[in-house]
Amino acid sequence: MKRKRFSDEQIIGILKEADAGAVVLDLCRKHGMSSATFYAWKAKYGGLELSEAKRLRALEDENARLKRLLADAMLDNAGLKDLLGKKVVTPAAKRQAVEHLQAAHGMSERRACGVVGADRKSMRYRSRRADDGELRSRLRELAQVRRRFGYRRLHILLRRDGVVINRKKTQRLYTEEGLTVRKRKSRRRAVGARAAPPVVALPNQRWSLDFVHDQLASGRRFRVLNVVDDVTRECLLAVADTSISGKRVVRELADLVAMRGRPGMIVSDNGTELTSNAVLSWCGEAGIEWHYIAPGKPTQNGYVESFNGRMRDELLNETLFMTLDQARETIAAWADDYNTERPHSSLGYQAPAVHAAGLILAASRPVDSVAEDGDNNGRSLVAAG
Repeated sequence: MKRKRFSDEQIIGILKEADAGAVVLDLCRKHGMSSATFYAWKAKYGGLELSEAKRLRALEDENARLKRLLADAMLDNAGLKDLLGKKVVTPAAKRQAVEHLQAAHGMSERRACGVVGADRKSMRYRSRRADDGELRSRLRELAQVRRRFGYRRLHILLRRDGVVINRKKTQRLYTEEGLTVRKRKSRRRAVGARAAPPVVALPNQRWSLDFVHDQLASGRRFRVLNVVDDVTRECLLAVADTSISGKRVVRELADLVAMRGRPGMIVSDNGTELTSNAVLSWCGEAGIEWHYIAPGKPTQNGYVESFNGRMRDELLNETLFMTLDQARETIAAWADDYNTERPHSSLGYQAPAVHAAGLILAASRPVDSVAEDGDNNGRSLVAAG
């Protein structure tokens, strides 16, 4: 603030000399000021006593202070409006907000930190963490190929590539790169009675069967017959065609039984193809128990329903099929990848084929050797359902 050359007492004293009869020009020459200054003083302080002049000065100072406070509040309000809609929670976000307020509104660092609510010491912090450029690049490549995989499955794929990092770091990088998968629908909860669980956790104890529908680029619809092993979670069959009748279902299942062996049970819904005379006759001749779920309860056939959801989410919704032959080749390749490469969360993030091989190996080992090794896989052959 610029210091005044004359105090209020001196100004009032000069004005009183003029009131006593002194010539204005002589007073100006005597005190070294201009006549314009004298008349400005007279307009402001004319007729005031010293106490009244001090009270006027105090009011002016208070008014100036309130104006500064109002200007500061308006500036803070403008800065907060600029940050409206942005999450300013993490230290990095607060640093960016402070830099924005300093550049856009000319605030000092102290004031910007007060507006944002940040500690000034954190503004000078510089991270010593490596940028992980190669790891981020590899994670983006995997996410581009596996567009519907979350960070857990991508973490398993990274470990297969020899990248040994903590799962939480994978989750952090996955989030920072904006790779989060959007959920398309809420998860259904199982209601009602299910088919009896397998007594022994081995392949071919129970198969689940269901259809999933899609269409070609031309609009022609086709359906896929999926058969899943409920114990190993393997996709045993994925047949795509424009029409699949009961006789076609029997033919495909007969070929699968000849190649893989007879299952203990087959579970399906009550579709017309699956309740046809051809299916019922084949079950009786082959000696296979066929269990039908309750009408309107797809969750009772949860294994194949879950598989259909994965196929829909990771393949059908992500691929444009031009021809039926292309659809068959693509579905066959995806099913093979599902069995041999894709980590399955309910199998400890093992691939279904690897899990099936482990079950067969554990079942083939003598019980005594299992007990000596301290491995409890022999007792874990009873399935959880």
